[in-house]
Amino acid sequence: MNFAKKTTDDGLSNAVDQTALFKLSYGLFVLSAKDGDKDNGCIVNTVTQIASSPLKIAVAVNKANFTCEMIVKTGRFNISVLTESAAFAVFEKFGFHSGRDTEKFKDCGARTANGLCYINEHANSVISAAVTESLDCGSHMLFIANITQAFIVSDEPSVTYQYYFNHIKPQPPQKGKKGFVCKICEYVYEGDILPADFICPLCKHGAADFELR
Repeated sequence: MNFAKKTTDDGLSNAVDQTALFKLSYGLFVLSAKDGDKDNGCIVNTVTQIASSPLKIAVAVNKANFTCEMIVKTGRFNISVLTESAAFAVFEKFGFHSGRDTEKFKDCGARTANGLCYINEHANSVISAAVTESLDCGSHMLFIANITQAFIVSDEPSVTYQYYFNHIKPQPPQKGKKGFVCKICEYVYEGDILPADFICPLCKHGAADFELR
């Protein structure tokens, strides 16, 4: 029996339209970590304060990201809260390229007390944290952590996911390669059928975030 779709009393289907989740209010952040001499970072959109005593935050990061592996190993991270002035190049650098073969923090000159890098331009605040719990949530790992340091960098407004899509992310070209396009980063998978387990090589989102064009 298929339980994926039912009809409720009001006649509406309970099928899941994943684009509804795009309406949730997200920010955009650079999550940074360090393992030995290796600094790295990636873009995340899910950071939440979950307690005030002690001060705790939670961050969700895709397990395919190298930064996630580093945090699992070291148990510490920084969050740089990005602002509306952040150029698309910031998102390209930290969101579309793997730190396994690139130096995202080359000549890093801004470090917190825990020794990790942070973004000192296009960020309005920085939070350092030490992991106390972690939860495997499938595609993502959820880290719960105590805040060890936090400070303000600027008074610029924080960038939201919606602001990024409306004002920072370049508009896709009207014509181009045919296939399935990632709604997050515009990567195009060429082919007639998109594998159900396909992961975008740029932004690490799954097949549910692709559409045929």
